[in-house]
Amino acid sequence: MRFDILTIFPEIFDSYLNESIIKRARKERIIDIYIHDIRKFSEDKHKKVDDKPFGGGPGMLMTPQPIYDALFQVRKFNRGPVVFLSPDGKIITQRLAEKFAKRLLKDARKDKPGKPQTGLILLCGRYEGIDQRIRDNFVDEELSIGKYVLTGGELPAMVVLDVISRLIPGVLGHDESAEEESYSKALKRKKEYPQYTRPANFMGHEVPDVLTSGHHEQIKEWKMKKIK
Repeated sequence: MRFDILTIFPEIFDSYLNESIIKRARKERIIDIYIHDIRKFSEDKHKKVDDKPFGGGPGMLMTPQPIYDALFQVRKFNRGPVVFLSPDGKIITQRLAEKFAKRLLKDARKDKPGKPQTGLILLCGRYEGIDQRIRDNFVDEELSIGKYVLTGGELPAMVVLDVISRLIPGVLGHDESAEEESYSKALKRKKEYPQYTRPANFMGHEVPDVLTSGHHEQIKEWKMKKIK
C-alpha cells in the first residue's frame, strides 16, 4: 500500500517514520511512504508557496500552483484519493478508518504492473490553509482529527497514516491485534476492556482472578462485561 504526503516541512516526518511498527512495515515493503516537498514545485524564483488572500483578512494562504503541480506529479504513481487534512473535515474514527482501509485494499487488487498504485495522498496545509480552488477541484476527501485548529496538517497526516496503515494486513505482525481494540467492530465500537500482565501481584494490587483461572469462556465473558 502506498502513501504519499505533500507538505512544506518534510523533515517533520523523519523520526516518526523511522521508528517502531511503521519502520518495520516500510522495511518489509508492506507499506510505502513518500514525502514530497511542495516548495520544490513552486515556480516562484524564491520558492514562495503563500500569498495574501483576496478580499483581505489576516495571515497568508497557500497558493494553488505548487500544490497542483505536486499533485500532478504524485498522480503518476498513486491513483488513490487525495485527502486534505483540515479542521473542517470529517473526523477520523475507527469505523471510518476501517472503511478507508477496506476500500483501499479492494481497489489495490486492480493494480497493474507499471501503472499507478492504489494508495492515499495526504495533503498538509499551513498558514491560513490552501486556496479553495484546490479544495473544490482536486481534493477527494477532507479529514480532521478533532474540533480544534493546529498550525499545520502534518500531525493529522501522521494520525491518519497510523490509524489506516495498522489496518493493512501484515503491518502489526499479528493481524488479530487490530481486531479486538477500542472502538473496533468486535468490541461493539466501545472502549477496550482492562488488560494486565505479570506480575500477578504488584505492590498489593492483584490481577482479577478470572484472568489467571484458565477458563476461556469465563475470561471472554469478563472482557465483554468490562468494555465501555
